[in-house]
Amino acid sequence: MQKPVLLTVDDDREVLKAIERDLRHHFRSDYRVVKASSGAQALETVQQLLQRGAQIALFLVDERMPHMSGTQFLLEAIKLYPDARRVLLTAYADTETAITAINQVGLDHYLLKPWEPPTVKLYPVLEDLLSDWFARARPAFDGIRVAGTTLSPASYAVKDFLASNQVPYQWLDANDDATVRELLTGVDGGAAHLPVVFFPDGAALVQPTIRELAERIGLQTRAQKPFYDLIVVGGGPAGLAAAVYGASEGLRTILVERFAAGGQAGTSSKIENYLGFPGGVSGADLALRAAGQARRFGAEILTAQEGVEIRREDPYRKVILADGTELSGYALLIAPGMEVRRLQAEGIEPLLGAGVYYGSSLTEAAMYRGRDVIVVGGANSAGQGAMFFSRQARKVTVLVRGPDLSTAMSSYLVDRIRETPNVEVLVNTSVASARGDGRLEAVTVCDGASGERRELPAAAMFIFIGTAPRTAICGDLVMRDAQGFVLTGRDVMTDGHRPGGWTASRDPYLFETNVPGIFCAGDARHGSGKRVAAAVGEGSATVSMIHQYLQTV
Repeated sequence: MQKPVLLTVDDDREVLKAIERDLRHHFRSDYRVVKASSGAQALETVQQLLQRGAQIALFLVDERMPHMSGTQFLLEAIKLYPDARRVLLTAYADTETAITAINQVGLDHYLLKPWEPPTVKLYPVLEDLLSDWFARARPAFDGIRVAGTTLSPASYAVKDFLASNQVPYQWLDANDDATVRELLTGVDGGAAHLPVVFFPDGAALVQPTIRELAERIGLQTRAQKPFYDLIVVGGGPAGLAAAVYGASEGLRTILVERFAAGGQAGTSSKIENYLGFPGGVSGADLALRAAGQARRFGAEILTAQEGVEIRREDPYRKVILADGTELSGYALLIAPGMEVRRLQAEGIEPLLGAGVYYGSSLTEAAMYRGRDVIVVGGANSAGQGAMFFSRQARKVTVLVRGPDLSTAMSSYLVDRIRETPNVEVLVNTSVASARGDGRLEAVTVCDGASGERRELPAAAMFIFIGTAPRTAICGDLVMRDAQGFVLTGRDVMTDGHRPGGWTASRDPYLFETNVPGIFCAGDARHGSGKRVAAAVGEGSATVSMIHQYLQTV
């Protein structure tokens, strides 16, 4: 962690050199000394330090400088660092100036030049002031900071991406903090184009794309090799398992993930029925461990990249990414998982990211502490979300379209929900509309039996109404069922006959599609188990079939 700063400003070079020397001599073990030779230069330095997230503990400033006096400088500087201690230097006693500074900037002390000996005239005064500052100061956050507005979809997207990839960040609300607004004025276009992401080295990204953000935080977005044995599309449990087993068994493996490792499972607040974790494990933690394991074995993981097309150019299989780049390999595993279904109700779209969210949106949970929230859905993901939000919200109302919560939800979750006093379940209930002026305020629900409508006040609504396979990448090349799930194994056979275009002298393997060398595993596969453990099993089992296929290439 970087040390707090002591900033000294004086237009007299000899005096500036002397004060810097004395400050370093006495305070260097605990503080960093920074100097400036004018008020303008000092303000520029203050702005740079703010962008780097540094703390300033003390301003030690000459009062009588040309162009900008010490008091004038402090008037501007304390807007950015209101808690820093303020000391003026002058060559002679000037009671009137000191009184003016006390009234205008809350001056802490007034020192005369020269301050010899510093052990008597300088250090005791500053030690007292710094001791008081240290007792009140909050520890500096030495990491990424995101400045934006709370109910902004763009700000939410940045926070969600960082959180999903388990990158720590500090949230800076431009609406509620004048210091944040001053910080944004130092960034070209920052005040008008939120969010702005600040990095520890002082760099800033204004309204970054997800890929720009991924590259800046050190995630891999470009392939390192010209060719691979195995290309995996999708970073959910199935894809991660395949990457781990493929790389560990010597295959040149690359995985392409559009957002964050873990897929839908990665957004689960707690998975309580996964083998080996009796206390449960969050989807994000499970994904982080799996991704680290895959990288340790040598697999490449591309993040913020999306496969948009697959091609067959025998004996090669190719994936075209959204940016036009092309990945080539011998075998391809499609494991794109599922995408959430959109809720078709009036007023939903304008409020996305402003109180209406698809999925758990764990990054926003703290915003709704002590407030009423609604969870829409009746499957496990909705149940896990309801339990998570019950720890923060005053009340959680679960809306279930069907007649019974237990129809699609595991019994352990049903029991937990029934035992939680601040969770209410409304069955046979659907969302008719949502309303709010810039943020969600209320949701109108409809009783499926009587048709009666009523309005529920709500600060947030989290939607878990089911998913659809994310298989548009297959195009016309790979066979899918009417719902879009990929057909594999015996499902691509017709009356015992192999599919058209099949060139291998064998039947398709269990997880192989109608194209030799293209496999599918996980929730997007027709007939899959739709459980995390099942997806992991399919992804790992597919690798053995890929080995067999590679022997024939």
